[in-house]
Amino acid sequence: MSVHLQRDLDRLKKELLSLGEMVESATNNATLSLSNRLPEVAKSVIEAEKLIDLKEVQIEDSCLKILALHQPVAIDLRFIVLVLKVNNDLERMGDLCANVAERALFLSSEEPIALPADFAENMPACIRTMVHNSLDALVKLDVNLAREVIAMDQQVDAINRTMYVELQALMEQDSGTVKRAIELLSTSRYLERIADLATNIAEEVVFLVEGEVIRHHYDT
Repeated sequence: MSVHLQRDLDRLKKELLSLGEMVESATNNATLSLSNRLPEVAKSVIEAEKLIDLKEVQIEDSCLKILALHQPVAIDLRFIVLVLKVNNDLERMGDLCANVAERALFLSSEEPIALPADFAENMPACIRTMVHNSLDALVKLDVNLAREVIAMDQQVDAINRTMYVELQALMEQDSGTVKRAIELLSTSRYLERIADLATNIAEEVVFLVEGEVIRHHYDT
C-alpha cells in the first residue's frame, strides 16, 4: 500500500467516525426528547439532520476520489465498499432520528397516553446501545461485539410488535387516542428501523473481518 493511499484511508476513517458520532448524538437526543417530552431537544435533532446529510455527501465524495486515484484492491477495496454502505446507513439513521424528533414534538404538546413499559423504557435504551456498540465494533473491528448487536435486533422487533397490539387495543377502547397512538406507532417503527440499520453496520463489520456474508440468514 502506498503512503498516499494509507493517508487517505486514515482520513476517510476519521470522517466516518465523525459522522457516527453525529448520528449517535442524534439517536440519544431523539429518544431523550421522546421519553422526557423535551421539544427543544427534538428541534435540535431536526436541525442536526442537515449537518448529517452534508457529512454523508462529503464521505461519498472522498470514497470516489480514492477509488479513482489509487484503484485499491483486496482489503483496502473491501474497506471502501464498507464505508460507502455504512455511510448510507448512518445518513438514513439521521433521517429516522429526525422523524422520531418530529413525532416527539407533536406528542409533547398533547396529553400523554399509557405506553407499554418495554417501549417507554427498554426500547430507547436498547436502540442507544445498538447504535453505540455497532459503531464501537466498527472502530475496533470487534466481531463479537458486532454479533451482540445483531442478536439485540430481535428484542427490538418484539417490542415493536407489542406496540401494535397494545395500541390497537387502546384505539378500539378510546377513539380520542387515535391520533396520538398513530404517531406513537410511527415512532416505534422508526426506532425499529434504526435498530435494523445498526444491525446492518454490525453485519458489515463481520464481513470485513471474517469475509462472511450474514445478511438474510434466517433461523431454521
